[in-house]
Amino acid sequence: MPRMFAAGPKRAAADAYEQGRSSGLQQGYMDGYFRGKSQGIVNRVLYAPTLRNLHVLFVSSGKGFPYSPIDEAIIATLHTMVSQVTVSDAKQDVAAEASRTRPDLVLVLDGMYMPVEQMDAIRSMGLRTAVWMTDDPYYTDISVGWIHHYDYIFTLELNCVAHYQNLGCAQVHYLPFGAFPLHYRPIAMPAAASRDIGFVGTAYPKRIRFFEPIMDQLMRHRTFISGNWWERLPGYARFSNRIEVNKWMGPAETADVYNSAKIIINLHRAVDDDDINQNSGRIPAASPNPRTFEINACGTLQLVDEREDLARFYTPGIEIETYRSQSELLEKIEYYLANDQHRKDIAHRALERTYGEHTYAHRLNTLLSVIFP
Repeated sequence: MPRMFAAGPKRAAADAYEQGRSSGLQQGYMDGYFRGKSQGIVNRVLYAPTLRNLHVLFVSSGKGFPYSPIDEAIIATLHTMVSQVTVSDAKQDVAAEASRTRPDLVLVLDGMYMPVEQMDAIRSMGLRTAVWMTDDPYYTDISVGWIHHYDYIFTLELNCVAHYQNLGCAQVHYLPFGAFPLHYRPIAMPAAASRDIGFVGTAYPKRIRFFEPIMDQLMRHRTFISGNWWERLPGYARFSNRIEVNKWMGPAETADVYNSAKIIINLHRAVDDDDINQNSGRIPAASPNPRTFEINACGTLQLVDEREDLARFYTPGIEIETYRSQSELLEKIEYYLANDQHRKDIAHRALERTYGEHTYAHRLNTLLSVIFP
């Protein structure tokens, strides 16, 4: 009898082991299939633009990180699109470089640190100039100081097109950022810890007010947050083991986090956070932020707060999911964690749309087509 009694727990343990092993193998197979399909989509739809016989002098933002990855994306992409690229920055004598090399276009990212006297000198040479605005509409109070010194204005915010036109700029064009495939792409084996939900971003005041009431519900899952200032969250100490604070993550680490999660939350910054913005005209934001494209480029389901112009880029419910409140966000998190295949299907459609339409190569091709029709 003692032997028979002992056999029961042993058999139960063996059965539990086999069940866990079988479940793990099945989960591993499904995850491998999902990531393999993601890579197949990238290989099939990656956009290769036509090479143009142009010389572009690119002037980086001069702001350093976190703007430098955008500089890198534009420079690397231009090298695949035009016959010659010269790189400078706002701290150098760009006018002298333009006089020496005589480029077809001087393209400036952001323009905040670029002396307007330099741009006036370049335009006096008869050279085309353009600026691609990085922070619209959040700093429109100060951008008025330099936008009139360029032939072409490109803005990532739809509502700033009319704003700049009303200020007297003749050539204003809507051009959001996109995804850079060398930075944001599916990863077969992410190094970051596996998670159900992830959020990457600075703890702006309105983000804190949005997340604070739902932290308990979010943390019932494997939820991790990364970004500056999250120690300001009331009750931060309770969740500090899953909140990484005061760290700017580069593209590689950010992409790794995106790939490690089943769901990534995207919450846009608010236009009326007066402590951090310079937008006294309260120009509303209609356009998706750059993170929208970068998350989707990793093949991960994105839950993003609604913006008016989002549907121009992704079809809600088909290629991306949206929310309008904390309760709707929580409801959709529960749904997609319980409906794995639906989550993966949307993520794959977003990945295909991103690589097919929303890379920096697409955006720069549009920019060059406007200037050199």
